[in-house]
Amino acid sequence: MNCQNVLTDGSFYKCEEGWEKHGGKCYYFSISQLSWKQSRDECRAKGGDLVKIDSREEQAFLERRVRELMKEGEDKFWIGLTDSAVEGRWLWVDGSLLDESLKFWAGKEPNNVTEGDPDGENCVRMGEEFENKDLKCWFDQSCLKPQRSICEKAGVTV
Repeated sequence: MNCQNVLTDGSFYKCEEGWEKHGGKCYYFSISQLSWKQSRDECRAKGGDLVKIDSREEQAFLERRVRELMKEGEDKFWIGLTDSAVEGRWLWVDGSLLDESLKFWAGKEPNNVTEGDPDGENCVRMGEEFENKDLKCWFDQSCLKPQRSICEKAGVTV
């Protein structure tokens, strides 16, 4: 029996073809390079949304998978975190505030660079080729930059 298929209540769950199972959720790693908003639209069209990271364990899983999927340096992945409404107030796509104990910013990020986009860097991507200490691999980026993305939805109980 595959433990990844079993939820805490002992029931099994499945994901659609093309989605990966982990911890009761299903993840889709898009190959399309789109803006943050277009990426979110793509996720929603598939019945999910951009990923919300709820634990260190989930961050570790995603960081490992992103590193395996990166084919080139610019293979970065949007996640469902933005401060586009209020600068410095990071919200997940479900409207919840970023938990201070679950932040995985790399180095001096977020730095809100305005070069290339006067609105600054209001969306978050993950994925860097170099080794990240303590899972810290989030970078703020212009929401207009085309990137790959990670979609998430709940697994279907069977």
